[in-house]
Amino acid sequence: MSATQQILPILVVDDSPVARKLVECALPPDRYSILLATTGQEALQLFAKHRPGLVITDWLMPDLSGIELCQRIRADFPGCFAYIVMLTGVSDQTKIVSGLQAGADDYVTKPFHPDELLARVEVGRRILGLHQDVEAKNRLLQELALTDELQREELFRLISENAGDLIAVVDVHGNRIYNSPSYKRILGYSPEELRRTPGIEQVHPDDRHIVEEAAREARDRGVGRSIQYRMRHKDGTWRILESSANVVHGPQGRVEKLVIVNRDVTARKQLEEQFRQAQKMDAIGRLSGGVAHDFNNLLGVIIGYAEFLQERLESQDSLRESVDEILKAGKRAASLTRQLLAFSRLQVLDPKVIDLNNAVVDMEKLLGRLIGEDIELQTSLARDLGHVKADQGQFEQVIMNLAVNARDAMPQGGKLIVSTENFVMDEAFVRRYAYPVEPGPYVLLTVTDTGIGMDSETKARAFEPFFTTKDKGKGTGLGLATVYGVVKQSGGYIDIESSPGAGTTFKIYLPRVNEEISPQKRSSGEASGAVAGKETILLVEDEESLRRLTRTSLELSGYKVLEAKDGIDALEASNRHDGPIDLLLTDIVMPGMGGRALAQELIVRHPEIRIVYMSGYTGQAVDSHGPILPGSDFLSKPFTCEILARKIREALDRPVAMESI
Repeated sequence: MSATQQILPILVVDDSPVARKLVECALPPDRYSILLATTGQEALQLFAKHRPGLVITDWLMPDLSGIELCQRIRADFPGCFAYIVMLTGVSDQTKIVSGLQAGADDYVTKPFHPDELLARVEVGRRILGLHQDVEAKNRLLQELALTDELQREELFRLISENAGDLIAVVDVHGNRIYNSPSYKRILGYSPEELRRTPGIEQVHPDDRHIVEEAAREARDRGVGRSIQYRMRHKDGTWRILESSANVVHGPQGRVEKLVIVNRDVTARKQLEEQFRQAQKMDAIGRLSGGVAHDFNNLLGVIIGYAEFLQERLESQDSLRESVDEILKAGKRAASLTRQLLAFSRLQVLDPKVIDLNNAVVDMEKLLGRLIGEDIELQTSLARDLGHVKADQGQFEQVIMNLAVNARDAMPQGGKLIVSTENFVMDEAFVRRYAYPVEPGPYVLLTVTDTGIGMDSETKARAFEPFFTTKDKGKGTGLGLATVYGVVKQSGGYIDIESSPGAGTTFKIYLPRVNEEISPQKRSSGEASGAVAGKETILLVEDEESLRRLTRTSLELSGYKVLEAKDGIDALEASNRHDGPIDLLLTDIVMPGMGGRALAQELIVRHPEIRIVYMSGYTGQAVDSHGPILPGSDFLSKPFTCEILARKIREALDRPVAMESI
């Protein structure tokens, strides 16, 4: 039974019982048997007795540190392979690197998600299985050396011809003597084609020194070692091979041949890279969302007071131009934070059942003006296209961003093709992804250009915020990041197909729904009527400067305003007020009692109250404090005084619906 199938012992070392319990809960008992140690010395004793192939150790412990434990395991048990994952509560990259240099294979930062720890352990499990397979092959090769020549040749032939790995025999000069039939299946070369070329020819030029150095060490020391290098497939692509060599001695005791066992680990390396990339994108997203929230509160104050000044200054006033520029810059900054929130998947979408064909048709004229006359726009839209549930405004922004990206990639002109079709992801198709993908019916939106294309490094970073290949001052690096966030938040997937000089294709897969198209809601710009009023509004905002600004804006519109700094303060203000409270305008994320809990309390005391939520956090952060249900009102920070007044008036004029609170 291989290491990927059996229950494996894993040594867990941590002096904290809570931390040990968290690790235990993350590891499924049908795959791992856990050996627990509370000190480094106890861990060494258990390791000597059980020789587990997997170890999870804390960074700080009473006797030996995690670094010292790694060093002792590597030094005291040199012939015993162990994959070590270190748990650390520090984010200091220097300390993390020192742990890896001491012998750790991976690390997880506390606090950790159980799925993250399990994913890291599963990578170690696969590497352990690979190591055990290589050791088994090495033992077989050593046994072959003890049999007589005829038996040895026959056994070697049987093993090599039926092996899934690549087995090669070369002389001390690197000339090919034998290549197993698996070379044809894995790399496309027949034995005859390989015999006509030197052993180093198919190796990537950048990796040849690694192969040559390993071969030289094997000849000089009589012992081979494991290496990784790239080898060219017959179709021109590169495969990553993990290789181990064994030496064959002649009658005089000198090394005469090298027997090399290669395993194609391309898929595994891609999986590891995709996992690291997913972690990086998630970390960047969390950081971006937090920054955007704090920035939104500041922008709300800047934009609001700039509007007040603008209204009070005549157009010919010498300060009016300065105020106009402040307001323009503030609104541009607000647009950037919205893009950050889109990438972070922390924005509030208004998903409705739509036909993507309509969105593309509505945008054709705009796209034509956007890309210019030297780029030909073509559309190919499926007549029987299924419906999707998405925010049409956001997806129009997705198409615009992709069109701008394509335009910039075709400075000499070219062709932009936008197409739609129905697509079914079956089990075989979803296996191409390293992360979970739901099979089923989808609508595929494809945007293709004939531009300069991307290399592999650019493709890997294309969706990172602030990453751009454009000249300084010609791009924010948020266009594709926004596309990524909107697609992922809509439950879809996005792929890039590109190579230098061959153009770029973006494929967006959105889940198909069996629902009728939703009626279009009238935009706020179409609303009519006065926006002022005389009702009583309870304003709850923990950011003092923004609360003061909002109160001033509401009072200028004629409303009576009760002011509170948090949920508890708001309940006390409600108790002190004798008359009715017509509307609650509350931040959602606040210390103590949040906006959702406050609304539930107030609806009992004031059944006719309307609720308007506001937040610089959006999407997932809002949902964690209570979902925004259909019929609720939400204001995304930063907002202008006009938008605030209109939203308040709309909420007050609409009949109360308790189920929407």
